Amino acid sequence: MNYNELAELVLPNIKTTPEDIEKRYPPRELPEGAKVTRFAPSPTGFLHVGGLFGCLTDERLAHQSNGVVILRIEDTDSKREVTGATELFIENLNHYGIHFDEGAVVGGDKGNYGPYRQSERAEIYQTFAKQLIREGKAYPCFLTAEEIDEIRKQQEEKKLLPGIYGEWSKWRNASIEEVKEALAAKKEFVVRLKSTGDPSNHFKFTDMIKGTIDVTENNIDEVLLKSDGIPTYHFAHAVDDHLMGTTHVIRGDEWLPSLPKHIEIFNALGFKLPKYCHTAALLKMDGPDSKRKLSKRKDPEADVAFFTKEGYSSEALLEYLMTLLNSNFEDWRMANPDASITEFPVSLKKMSVSGALFDIVKLYDVCKNVLCRKSAEEIYNETSDWAKIYSPDFYRVFTENPDYTKNFLSIGRGTAKPRKDFGLYSEVQEYSGFMFDEYYNENGEYDERFDNSLIKDVLEQYLKVYDYNDEQQDWFEKIKDVSEKFGFARETKQYKASPESFKGHVGDISSFIRVAITGKQNSPDMYQVMKTLGYDKVVERLNKQIKRLSV
Repeated sequence: MNYNELAELVLPNIKTTPEDIEKRYPPRELPEGAKVTRFAPSPTGFLHVGGLFGCLTDERLAHQSNGVVILRIEDTDSKREVTGATELFIENLNHYGIHFDEGAVVGGDKGNYGPYRQSERAEIYQTFAKQLIREGKAYPCFLTAEEIDEIRKQQEEKKLLPGIYGEWSKWRNASIEEVKEALAAKKEFVVRLKSTGDPSNHFKFTDMIKGTIDVTENNIDEVLLKSDGIPTYHFAHAVDDHLMGTTHVIRGDEWLPSLPKHIEIFNALGFKLPKYCHTAALLKMDGPDSKRKLSKRKDPEADVAFFTKEGYSSEALLEYLMTLLNSNFEDWRMANPDASITEFPVSLKKMSVSGALFDIVKLYDVCKNVLCRKSAEEIYNETSDWAKIYSPDFYRVFTENPDYTKNFLSIGRGTAKPRKDFGLYSEVQEYSGFMFDEYYNENGEYDERFDNSLIKDVLEQYLKVYDYNDEQQDWFEKIKDVSEKFGFARETKQYKASPESFKGHVGDISSFIRVAITGKQNSPDMYQVMKTLGYDKVVERLNKQIKRLSV
């Protein structure tokens, strides 16, 4: 067989050689030990939270080693491509603070190793495919879809491994004349790898997360180029990872069955194999005793956009993913409560090999811990950003008087034990709503143990002694005085010592005032709330409640 002639027949328009291509992609000049990683999504839908998890791994391993992280768009499957998905990926990753050193950006590319969209690299793939044909390692296959279906049926009947190999590879050893005849008839063809593997042969392979695994040789003549000249994922990723200098391929362990064919393709091309790191799937509880993979179809939280819409802090989601990424992250966080996650040394050896449980309840706890440490200014800005898109009416009210809103948000912040009243930006409205007339509940529920007439009398008496200028100690002494006047204990411990001697205690009186002013039985420090509301607003609400309770 004259393989040079065959290569020219199959890809006559390709004049470049592998050497030409290699010159475009010189070796990177990086410090020793630097990792080059890539996040390579297919634009076939939304960004899965598992994708964000893998991308975070890519970014951390690259940047903590002074390496490079690349965003590469694997858009070779045009039938499944969703319009705008690439831009959505980029937008979501920017929102979560994932910064790439090079790769696809909206409207183009950034970096010297592009193009970073596989659909724009057809000449490159075809050049290497032509070289494989020239070396007798690949061949054109003219099998029709109907013929492949028939082969599959026969293999199923014989309970054989499905695929084109061995006796099923009709075109593997076709003559030049047969190829010329098929081309003259304008038959569609794909380019297949001429596999040399034997499935009875096994070898040991070191995965950087899974450890040593047993791998069976590939014997399938895998498609390298489809009939439109566009490569399959298997071929494209080998060419791209070589040219872009990828050192570590981090991907989900659902790709483990493809590892044998990827190893064979790399070997056929004569490329050094990158280190493979197969991450465990994200799981969720499915009933009390079973787990399953987080599903794109079943679970709304599989879509990263879900967290943005619901008001989760992007910082908190990354913080939580770090707990899944490395088993020792939580201990590190306890020892370094104020440190950036970028200071944590991510280790492949500390990653789960069997699956990480994505627990949205635990995520919410992390959100509370993250948000309680933020300043009022940060909470104001981040809540405003969320509300502007997802709750425009609240945004208008919340941002009408920024200083007033920030003063309220500052209550209980900056202390050794800050309050944890909310975990989502979407909960800030419920938390702070009473500070605005638009959301103040004037029909708040008082403690059912006490008559309305008593509560009304207490509020009237308190209104007589209320002074906006009181210091906090004097303010509370007046509440104690009102308590005593109505037969309530000045101190809670008095009441506990002799409950039959009192109608209640000072906490009950404080609750009357709290519900009157906030419409809620729980709120931040009432003295600070009343100082922020201002004298006129406090008096207005007290009078409104006195009138309501008089009916």
